[in-house]
Amino acid sequence: QVQLVESGGGLVQAGGSLRLSCAASGSIFIMGWYRQAPGKQRELVATITSAGSTNYADSVKGRFTISRDNAKNTMYLQMNSLKPEDTAVYYCNANSYAVSYWGQGTQVTVSS
Repeated sequence: QVQLVESGGGLVQAGGSLRLSCAASGSIFIMGWYRQAPGKQRELVATITSAGSTNYADSVKGRFTISRDNAKNTMYLQMNSLKPEDTAVYYCNANSYAVSYWGQGTQVTVSS
């Protein structure tokens, strides 16, 4: 059983920055961040493999950076140049032995 604990959300003005963290227990392979805005479907933000290969949604490329510390089993999302359209609940996702786990979500609100 994998448990995920997220932190780092909050309220920030447009153009500002936030850093999200996701601490995981257990063996994790691919980790990622997803987000869900009100009235919209959950969408991929970024993923990272245990080897450090990354993938980003086009909407965040050049602004967000995903990283992980395998020794601490922790993943991060550095979000810069935030826009109001980045407002959403951000969810940590982790895949372990073909099972997908989700964090509880953390709210990110970007004011204009």
